[in-house]
Amino acid sequence: MKSTLTSALLFLFLTLLCGLIYPLAVTGVAALAFSTESKGSLVKNLEGKLVGSRLLAQKTTGPRYFWPRPSAGDYATIASAASNLSATSDKLRLQRRENAANFRRQHSLPKTTHVPADMVDTSGSGLDPDISLAAAQLQVGRVAHARQVPLETIQAILERSLIRSSLLGDERVNVLTLNLALEAALGSEKTEQRRP
Repeated sequence: MKSTLTSALLFLFLTLLCGLIYPLAVTGVAALAFSTESKGSLVKNLEGKLVGSRLLAQKTTGPRYFWPRPSAGDYATIASAASNLSATSDKLRLQRRENAANFRRQHSLPKTTHVPADMVDTSGSGLDPDISLAAAQLQVGRVAHARQVPLETIQAILERSLIRSSLLGDERVNVLTLNLALEAALGSEKTEQRRP
C-alpha cells in the first residue's frame, strides 16, 4: 500500500513539475528574454499592420518585389511539405529545368546564366524565408526595371538587408524584410498609385 501511495504522489509531483511548472517557467523566461522570437518573429509594415513572420516565406510574384524560393506546398503553412522526389527522379529533373528556364525568362537572363539552387529547388518545408545573396542579385535588374529606379538604388537596399554569414553558411537575405525595406525606401505600389 505504501509503495502505491508513493508512486501516485511521485506521479502527481512529476506531472505538475514537468507538465505545468516547467513549461510555464520556460514560456515566461522566453517572453522576457526573447520577446519578438517567442511571439513568432512577427513583422509589421510602416503603417503598423501585421504582414507576416520572418520565419515563413510568402508567395510573392509581382515584378516590383524580390521573390522567395519555390514552394512545393504553394507557401501554405498547414500543408507545408517537400515534394519527396528523389534525386534520381525524372520528374524532379524536369521540374528543376522548368524552374531555371522560367527564372531566366522572367528576369530576361541569357540561357547560359547559372540560376542558384535555391531558385530552382523547392525547400524541404516549402516555407524557407531566406534566399542566397546570388539569388537576390539576379533579381535586382527586374525589381529596378519594374520600379523605374537605378540598379544601384536596389543594390544598396539589398546590401543593407543582408544577413551576414556566421561560422557556417553564406550571406543570405530574408525576402519579407527586404521587400519591406523596398517599400520603406521607395514606397509601395499602392502609395505610388495614390501620387498625382
